[in-house]
Amino acid sequence: MAGEDTTHRLGWLGTGRMGSELARRLLAAYGAKIANSAAELADRDIVFSTVGTPQDLLDAVLGPAGLISGGAAPAIVVDCSTISVEASERVRERLAEHGTALLAAPVMGNPRVAAAGRLTLAVSGPRQAFETAQPYLDMLGSGATYVGEGELARIVKICHNLFLGVVTQSLAEVTVLAEKSGISREAFLACLNNSVMGSPFTRYKSPAFVNLDFHPTFTATLLRKDFDLGLAAARQADVPLPVAAVVHELIQSLIGAGYADQDFAALLKVAAASAGLTLISENADISDGLDPADTNNANAVR
Repeated sequence: MAGEDTTHRLGWLGTGRMGSELARRLLAAYGAKIANSAAELADRDIVFSTVGTPQDLLDAVLGPAGLISGGAAPAIVVDCSTISVEASERVRERLAEHGTALLAAPVMGNPRVAAAGRLTLAVSGPRQAFETAQPYLDMLGSGATYVGEGELARIVKICHNLFLGVVTQSLAEVTVLAEKSGISREAFLACLNNSVMGSPFTRYKSPAFVNLDFHPTFTATLLRKDFDLGLAAARQADVPLPVAAVVHELIQSLIGAGYADQDFAALLKVAAASAGLTLISENADISDGLDPADTNNANAVR
């Protein structure tokens, strides 16, 4: 790679919905070629990974055909996945035996947000490794925040996703109350999004709520996984999370109702059913706020 701060050879493990969007942001500038195995990336300076589960990361890095299976290893591994602290620590220890620094760098956002360049990242690990990788991390979204050593970034991401679920459940409940009182979802959410309570997230979820489009950006099953991780971390730290515990059960209800592979915004459906409200798509032309050219004041990202 050319440039004063971007002279490293990069590799990428994991090209699912999120990984492909993130890798594309580097590919557009520098080009890339497909490797036949993770082990072929061991000669890179920095290798990024975006996988779905802790076991996926263990397999991709430590497995029989994993990144370090041939004995060589990159200088830095940057893992952008949402996995358990325990799995990350195991990978960190094994990589350290090869002189490799691990940066935990879970992303906050989804593939649509990634494509718009609006992702943020929390990063933890050796500070020097972060400074080396920062130019590339910044290319992946709207900024990377260094939060400290070790696995602290994992905790930041878990806390973020706990809040994500709690906010979505609250948004679903008040939207159902408004509609059952005679207010359209479009009108209510436009008012909320223009208020101090509006946010890029409420604007982003407004089309799903208004038009009942639950095409997955982040599935109910994945959100349940993050709540499992969050509640486990809370038990370990002796921190009560009573609201999150209730939402965890509501997410389980969502999955039990058949929405496991749909977007977690379908919490609206469960809230409506509990209130005896039948939802109908409002078929409204409403922005998700991610288009920088958007001029819809109710839904533009500010």
